[in-house]
Amino acid sequence: MRNADMVVTDTHAALMDDVYRWQRHVYDLTRKYYLLGRDRMIDRLDAGPGTTVLELGCGTGRNLALAAGRHRQAQLFGLDISAQMLATAQASLARVGLGDKVRLAEADATSFDPQALFGRAAFDRVYISYSLSMIPDWQRCVSQAMAVLAPGGSLHIVDFGRQERLPGWFKAALRAWLARFHVAPRDDLREVLESISRETGASLEHESLFRGYAVHAILCLPR
Repeated sequence: MRNADMVVTDTHAALMDDVYRWQRHVYDLTRKYYLLGRDRMIDRLDAGPGTTVLELGCGTGRNLALAAGRHRQAQLFGLDISAQMLATAQASLARVGLGDKVRLAEADATSFDPQALFGRAAFDRVYISYSLSMIPDWQRCVSQAMAVLAPGGSLHIVDFGRQERLPGWFKAALRAWLARFHVAPRDDLREVLESISRETGASLEHESLFRGYAVHAILCLPR
């Protein structure tokens, strides 16, 4: 018998497949102009030799390819709920010779078994790049990310911010446009991360980028 979580997961997966069935072919060309802060986040992963790195919502694999170039001896993993996006990711990574270096899996970022998917219980780094704003139960996604972090590991997040220092007309236009793609900035992200920090003893670094257009956050667990 299927439970409510399974139904929600299937519905969201179908929605993402529908949204990206054609967009995935031009996704990287168009998104580079407004998904700001991704490269900064990847640079700060500090993933040395043997470091295990997992991306939740890996999309086309663009970030994983960049991470592979900048952290050459790290072990890279990625998952996405959209089979359409994963097909693009697998093809893109294979084209640049990373087909055997990066392991991909189809799964819901809010509820997955890393042992079943990748043969690992935990990861040294987990990152989420512009995916929380597309995941309905995004707070559960953050909790799941923290649950699969190894002691001393860190969760890295970049996404749309509150746009608090941008003109009101720009903020309104941006959010109306994003809503067309089922994207909604998470205005209470900082408060949620602060609560998790208190509960887990993790340190929190939070920075607003580009006058609030984007936010970059890092949660580090104690060893």
